[in-house]
Amino acid sequence: MELPPMSLRVIWSFLLHAIMFSSMYVPWLLGSAANFSNETDHLALVHFKHLITDDPLHSLSSWNHTLHFCHWQGVTCGGHRHPQRVTALELGGQNLMGPISPCIANLTFLRIINFTDNRFCGAVPEEIGHLFRLQYLDLYNNGFTGEIPVNLTHCSELKFLDLYGNQLSGRIPTDLGSLSKLTKLTLGRNSLTGRIPPSFGNLSSLTYLYLSYNGLEGSIPSELSQLVRLDVLAIAFNNLSGKIPPSLYNLSSIAILDVGENRLNGNLPPNLGLALPNLQGLYVGGNQFTGPIPVSLPNASRLPQESHQGIFRRK
Repeated sequence: MELPPMSLRVIWSFLLHAIMFSSMYVPWLLGSAANFSNETDHLALVHFKHLITDDPLHSLSSWNHTLHFCHWQGVTCGGHRHPQRVTALELGGQNLMGPISPCIANLTFLRIINFTDNRFCGAVPEEIGHLFRLQYLDLYNNGFTGEIPVNLTHCSELKFLDLYGNQLSGRIPTDLGSLSKLTKLTLGRNSLTGRIPPSFGNLSSLTYLYLSYNGLEGSIPSELSQLVRLDVLAIAFNNLSGKIPPSLYNLSSIAILDVGENRLNGNLPPNLGLALPNLQGLYVGGNQFTGPIPVSLPNASRLPQESHQGIFRRK
């Protein structure tokens, strides 16, 4: 039976809205970033704002129809071939509350996410793992819960990852060791458990590793001695045990070594200052070390207890 024209219009309208809905929530079904448009970015930002439950500083007040979304506060667009695609979301220090919309994955040109010092909550959306261009992810000092999404490892361009000061739990994903371009990794002050992944030894570009204030256990992986560019290593206030791997003292680039408040034992090498000539800060207290404190440390000083603030905050 032939349908009347009105019915056809209803069916067509339904199909159109279904396609738009699927593109909002399941971007990878569309096959490639070429299928996305400026309007896709616009809709993703609208849904992001929709999930914000408190905006005390009115930071998102400009997010309305009177301005193009590229001029909204915290939004940066750019790119030579796609000048109206979102490349950065920078909303640090705005005291925003609410979950992060999974539609953030539709911002396929996104390279920078800076949500530091807010009140974002819920899980870190695993959809962030679909942002293949992402280079900078800063979720410092929020209220995120759950585990670190394993598929963050799909963000192969990631250089900076800071999840400090949340309520994340579970084990550190071993696959984070595949992020070969990562230079700074900060997972401190959470409730992470398990061991430090030996795969971190594959992070050949890493200069800064901060895992303090968690519930990590086991020994310090000797594989960390492969990080020849490392100049900050902070793993204090955990439940780590055993000896510091002797090979770790071969990392002459280290400027800060913070292993205090664990259950480490053994002796510190008497020539520690000679082995680590660039050492400027050393904290080894609160462990079970035996023997004398090395005297060959002319440039080293004891770090403050809350060492993440100041010297350990990125420079």
